[in-house]
Amino acid sequence: MSPPVDLVQSDPSLPTRTGVVVIGGGIIGVTTALFLAEKGHAVVLCEKGRIGGEQSSRNWGWCRTMGRDIGEVPLALESLQLWRDMNRRTGKETGFRQAGIMYLCETEAEIAEQEAWLNDARQYQVQSYVLRGSKLDDVMPGAAAGFVGGLHTPTDGRAEPAHAAPAIAEAARTLGATIMTGCAVRGLDLQAGRVAGVVTEKGRIACDAVVLAGGAWSRLFAGNAGLDLPQLKVLGSVFRTAPIANGPEITAAGSVFALRKRLDGGYSIARRNANTAEITPDHFRLLADFWPRLRANRNEIRLRVGRRSWEELRTRRKWTMDDETPFEATRVLDPLPNEAILAEGRSVLSQKFPAFAGMQVVESWGGLMDVTPDAVPVIDQVARIPGFFIASGFSGHGFGIGPGAGRLMAELVTGDTPVVDPTPYRLSRFARAV
Repeated sequence: MSPPVDLVQSDPSLPTRTGVVVIGGGIIGVTTALFLAEKGHAVVLCEKGRIGGEQSSRNWGWCRTMGRDIGEVPLALESLQLWRDMNRRTGKETGFRQAGIMYLCETEAEIAEQEAWLNDARQYQVQSYVLRGSKLDDVMPGAAAGFVGGLHTPTDGRAEPAHAAPAIAEAARTLGATIMTGCAVRGLDLQAGRVAGVVTEKGRIACDAVVLAGGAWSRLFAGNAGLDLPQLKVLGSVFRTAPIANGPEITAAGSVFALRKRLDGGYSIARRNANTAEITPDHFRLLADFWPRLRANRNEIRLRVGRRSWEELRTRRKWTMDDETPFEATRVLDPLPNEAILAEGRSVLSQKFPAFAGMQVVESWGGLMDVTPDAVPVIDQVARIPGFFIASGFSGHGFGIGPGAGRLMAELVTGDTPVVDPTPYRLSRFARAV
């Protein structure tokens, strides 16, 4: 079941010319559009379905620096600064609260892993601390009874996925961006080898640059443009509860559960360290790229054959600009959640924290995450297609890092000085894609 998302109405008519076309109305696409509009650039955002309709409304809602790949930490810190100002920037409630995040540890080995990350991250002055005993209980009451310690980052926060992307899209529109929903982009219009426009199901838009922020759809779109983007889909599952009295304000996770307080007083809860991957033809095409990570995380990925296996087997990988595309055939990816995984997280959380023992589950949902072999996104220009940029592969943690990624992408498109070093996100690190 799809979680409820604030509705963003489409602009009524498709412009024939703009500066930049952004493909995809998730958190990355809307923030890119916002920062381009703030710079005074003409921008049209095209979303095949609805704003925030896929993973950007189905994620955990965490806004964290803690535990990220070290190369991502500067961008995560920039994103937190932007999240803190997002309600003012948009004039709407995005749900951001700086309530802190805690990784709870049951063993000394887990503590050692967190301390190793902290040692590497100190170069960026992250405000993270290992807590034990009464100090652990001070931050999350009752935690010390079931955990030996935890890594706490009080400056991290949370936001509301159902509100954030729509609010940012509306803010971009206020600044002059055109927001088109129900408008799939079929492909790039290239002239003399560079971007001259895009062809949508509603007509052509001439432009100087295109940003592909298509999330789980990015590999398919890029493939039709002749680019082999190494990206797979992984199913994440989440459920939300009715309001819970005396529940924690802090966002937290143990080895088997993850929780975030919602604006309505309920919680979004997931099974941590366990996601589902339905085997598709791309798993065989990209086996060499993903094998090292699959082997290292073999206890966290549940492989299976399912409905998506057969759907992707039948999905066309090539089409012309006159064809109806897969993006028009499926407007919104709405996969079923893995209820067995959710039951595992719910059971452990109930045992560890009595406040959750009688939780009432309101609904559950699934979302498809766009994952790269190293779990670090691509935020880069495609060297052999001037004017074509990609911001994708955020590997399940794009929501929190979204504002910084959108700002960085806007700076790369406009040639402005990047807010952080873009080197970790270069496309060329994947030899097959160059």
